[in-house]
Amino acid sequence: MTSYDDDFYRDILEGLAVANDDPWPRDILDTLTRFPQPRLGAALNANQMASKRWLADALAAHAGTAFARVTILGGWVGALAAMLLHDRRFAIGHVTSVDIDPACEAVACALNATHVRSGRFAARTADMRALDYAAERFDLVINTSCEHVADLARWYARLPAGQLVVLQSNDYFACAEHVNCAPDLAAFARQTPLRELHYEGERRMRRYTRFMRIGQT
Repeated sequence: MTSYDDDFYRDILEGLAVANDDPWPRDILDTLTRFPQPRLGAALNANQMASKRWLADALAAHAGTAFARVTILGGWVGALAAMLLHDRRFAIGHVTSVDIDPACEAVACALNATHVRSGRFAARTADMRALDYAAERFDLVINTSCEHVADLARWYARLPAGQLVVLQSNDYFACAEHVNCAPDLAAFARQTPLRELHYEGERRMRRYTRFMRIGQT
């Protein structure tokens, strides 16, 4: 069996960075070197990245591309933030990635190192249910982890009227951490009653169906 050392993968990712004039592959490799954790593989797997690409495409098509201040709740290791900040369709001033797990903060900053240096990214350890969204005045609030929020209604009630949001959930009840799955898109819509709907849809993934809604509260 052929074995490969870290330099082999470093050369490939750095080559991609040069070929595409894109520093993200280098940030990914540096993060994997500093934080060799299974969560990185899970965060960057095909299902996760397909869901994030779907979000970026729908956001650009239905809600706009220019946002001064964005927060991503349940931001985990910051992969969605990196995707949006590297996407040249978007003009985003700053992204804050919020996660309740303090172990995520350093990893998210590493994965977004390019944007930390430019002052466009920050990671924050906090409970999304305790934030004052009216005071923070985010242009866009993204929550792709609705299935992880036990009291989703309590969190949703904290959002100010007219807040632009992107929301995702799924029907993957088999995962113990998914304490608030929705069985279908209609049920998810009842959980998140938007005053103005810009887009909603569903995507069948390998083990589950993911739901997404974009609109204003």
